Amino acid sequence: MHKRQLGKSGLTVSALGLGCMGLSFGYGPATEHKAAVALIRAARERGVTFFDTAEAYGPGANEELLGEALAPFRDEVVVASKFGFRAGVVAQGLDSRPENIRAVVEASLKRLRTDRIDLLYQHRVDPAVPMEDVAGTVKALIAEGKVKHFGLSEAGPESIRRAHVVQPVAALQSEYSLWWREPEAEILPLVEELGIGFVPYSPLGKGFLTGAITAQTSFGDNDFRSIVPRFMSEARAANQALVDRLTEIAAAKGALPAQIALAWLLAQKPWIVPIPGTTKLHRLQENLAASDLTLTEDDLATIKAALAAIAITGDRYPASLAALVRR
Repeated sequence: MHKRQLGKSGLTVSALGLGCMGLSFGYGPATEHKAAVALIRAARERGVTFFDTAEAYGPGANEELLGEALAPFRDEVVVASKFGFRAGVVAQGLDSRPENIRAVVEASLKRLRTDRIDLLYQHRVDPAVPMEDVAGTVKALIAEGKVKHFGLSEAGPESIRRAHVVQPVAALQSEYSLWWREPEAEILPLVEELGIGFVPYSPLGKGFLTGAITAQTSFGDNDFRSIVPRFMSEARAANQALVDRLTEIAAAKGALPAQIALAWLLAQKPWIVPIPGTTKLHRLQENLAASDLTLTEDDLATIKAALAAIAITGDRYPASLAALVRR
């Protein structure tokens, strides 16, 4: 597995990380415990050194899983987690008060079976708490050795700049993929200017870009995609055009659509580190192979032309959660 540095932070990680949320939360029933531990360890054996979790994934269950799986290898990996929701429950609203940040970190350290969190993100910007207070609290935690690096998730330009003045931001995590390219307008130029790494979550479009989801696919009530406008059956039928074209491009390269989607992200900037998630070993192996897939200038031009010709249908979040997306 190739390595990359997240911006100018000095934090070096595998070119592809593992997003662990789906093993416990968000996409239907949690993966059987032993199988989930085995998958995380399989990722490490295959060169992954960057693992992403959060207090809100469970809440707490995903951190406990990751802590158990990585305990024998803790010093060989980079663990990222997040704070920012009241009691770790998204539905209860935001909470980035300094006292809550500290309480979350102490609880996360125990669940993760570690003495430090390598990369601590604010999960979402909290308009009730000045960003200077958030960054200042994390700065103090870094001085205490409980946190190594500070990150933000889905933050807007003003929030990023304000945080970076108080405590340098090592990484920004936001959604970015072939079917959500909004960060290209303002965010990517800004993080490049400031020397901040970029970590795309949902780099495979919450599974859609793999080609495994069609207009006929059904989602359970505990699958987040069941309420996402972009995953309504009509939207999926309309968006299939992108997957069809991606499949054609992949076939010409002797690759899979998911591998093209990940290789495309890696080709954008050397400080971009996607964190695809999966619950299946064969999908993990397929995803990781994308780090060895080189897209030529002609390949990238072909993809660019395809994207320009296809309009994506449906919002990426339901209206009820829109307020939690970038501020």
